[in-house]
Amino acid sequence: MPEPGTWQFTAGSAALGLALAAAAVTAAGPWDGGQRTAERARAAAHTTGGTHHAPSAAPAPPRRPAPAPSAPGVLTALHAPAAGRAADLAAVLVPLLADPGLGPLRTASVVDTTTGKQLYGEGAGTPMTPASTVKIATTAAALSALGPDHRIPTTVTAGPDGTSITLTGGGDPTLDPARLKALAADTARALKARGHTSVRLAYDTSLYRGPALHPIGPNENLAPVVALMTREGRLDDSPSGPAPRTADPAGDTATAFADLLTRAGIKITGTPAPGPTPRTTPLARTESAPLADLVEHTLTHSDNDLAEALARQTALARRQPASFQGAQKAVRDELARLGLPVAGARFADGSGLDRRDRVSAALLTGLLTRAADPAHPDLRPLLTGLPVGGFTGTLAGRFDTGPATAGAGLVRAKTGTLTGVNTLAGTVVTPDGRLLAFAFLAGRTSSPYEAQPALDRLSAALAGRK
Repeated sequence: MPEPGTWQFTAGSAALGLALAAAAVTAAGPWDGGQRTAERARAAAHTTGGTHHAPSAAPAPPRRPAPAPSAPGVLTALHAPAAGRAADLAAVLVPLLADPGLGPLRTASVVDTTTGKQLYGEGAGTPMTPASTVKIATTAAALSALGPDHRIPTTVTAGPDGTSITLTGGGDPTLDPARLKALAADTARALKARGHTSVRLAYDTSLYRGPALHPIGPNENLAPVVALMTREGRLDDSPSGPAPRTADPAGDTATAFADLLTRAGIKITGTPAPGPTPRTTPLARTESAPLADLVEHTLTHSDNDLAEALARQTALARRQPASFQGAQKAVRDELARLGLPVAGARFADGSGLDRRDRVSAALLTGLLTRAADPAHPDLRPLLTGLPVGGFTGTLAGRFDTGPATAGAGLVRAKTGTLTGVNTLAGTVVTPDGRLLAFAFLAGRTSSPYEAQPALDRLSAALAGRK
């Protein structure tokens, strides 16, 4: 879906919950440079010491103003004092889970993030097809393995005789025309400084191994998974969501780079072709935004291309092949290293488009609870990247009717949608200031138009529990 406008705002964590979502005070987009400065400063202060993600019909326009996903109120809730014995949620949740719109297969987990206590569970340890909620696991593994400051490089290296250069992909799908142009300008200056104005151009995508095509095949939800691409291989101007994709992202990027070099005064002899990277120091490089920002964008907009890239970055960090299989092992091993319940889990891909993925509700709430732990500030982008119900990302058009409106601005959650699969996992602030983590997974659903509102009502019900 198109990226909605975003705003920075401030609020409290309990009685001001709805004001939290609506009181926009200063413009600051969550992806424009990835800066969520106020929230991160506050976090540091506390811790020192069928593959679309929405129904095919046109969604209702998002409310305005739409605040940025990074809400200071979320961080306030992380450090609210633990309440006494939690109210019994069964009387509230059981009837809502019985909604026929959720189909015959449904599991649930609700956890108090302060105490780590499970307040409610139904089949919480049963692995289910998670759809895009698997991105919570993918991004958590990447943050754990690489750290929030990691950046993904794209480099240009000259051959020993200076007559050839190689554009080398590091796996950054966010490389855009502006950065590619700057890289070409830097390369041209370096070549001219060495006395070269004519070179051959090769491009290297060997960082990734195995099939480039996802098992679902060519699809508007995902470009071929290669180590070199521009704008996720999109052939239109869309910033996120489904879009026509090129079949050759790397070749197209190399061709565009050759044209930019020509404009910068460097003659390119021959046609760009695949080739190895010389073992010399790069002439020029460009880097992605920090991993923390990439994670936030992945979760807010359910970015499939970026999720697959982050899974491969995890594989590289853990010395596994940067392939679907290598990433599967690396993500699982990294989550196990964090002490999370991975029994029965399977990460056949990083995006959730593969129906062979398996994740339990308990694993998802465990990940979110770990991200709320002051001992794991590196995982905090899992929380700050979650869409805000009724306002941002894949939740912009939800929580707008009936009982679900109680969750608008208070529920932050990752959506998951495949044909017959609907899931929702995230956090909610209660009236007494606690932060609850929840995961609801439904299988064999008949329609997203029935399943999604049922999931919204479940999470909204938590917003009113003391």
